Amino acid sequence: MRIILLGPPGAGKGTQSERIVARYGIPQLSTGDMLRAAVAAGTPVGLQAKAVMESGGLVSDAIVVGIVADRIEEADAKAGFILDGFPRTVEQAEALDAMLSDKGIALDTVVEFVVDENALVGRIAKRAEETAARGQPVRKDDTPEVFKTRLEAYRKQTAPLSDYYAGGGLLQTIDGMKPVDAVTEHLVSVLDRHAATVAS
Repeated sequence: MRIILLGPPGAGKGTQSERIVARYGIPQLSTGDMLRAAVAAGTPVGLQAKAVMESGGLVSDAIVVGIVADRIEEADAKAGFILDGFPRTVEQAEALDAMLSDKGIALDTVVEFVVDENALVGRIAKRAEETAARGQPVRKDDTPEVFKTRLEAYRKQTAPLSDYYAGGGLLQTIDGMKPVDAVTEHLVSVLDRHAATVAS
């Protein structure tokens, strides 16, 4: 079962990914983790990425897709995977589709967590307050100003993916403002249908 999770920062993708991993036994693939692992392993595409990063450049879509292509060949991803945080743009989605097509595989579904952005900002501000109250350092991403900037970037770059995947008949939407367990229940009902198809 090959899944992409979409939704703005703070929508709960990380929490739900952990639950999918536990239930279906497929790995969650984070581009940041994959990039670091490829660089550490010294793979051909990892060496390309390292050279770009050392020169202060941004790693190209082609390199990121190459790293994803290598990672999904590993044994633990044979039964499927969750992509979280990639693709971020329609161009990346098109490159991902082409790469998967070359391998003779396809995505099963794309799940978007639909959330109220104003409520999200409040949720993040509350999390920052609680963290500070415990005497722990507040993550830079959890300050309302930084969070609003991340939301703006999501709206511009990543939100168009909804239409892209809806056009391909892959998009499923879930109300991400419900309690965590209710979101999981809805998510599992969507994924179980695909799991049954994969199993048969």
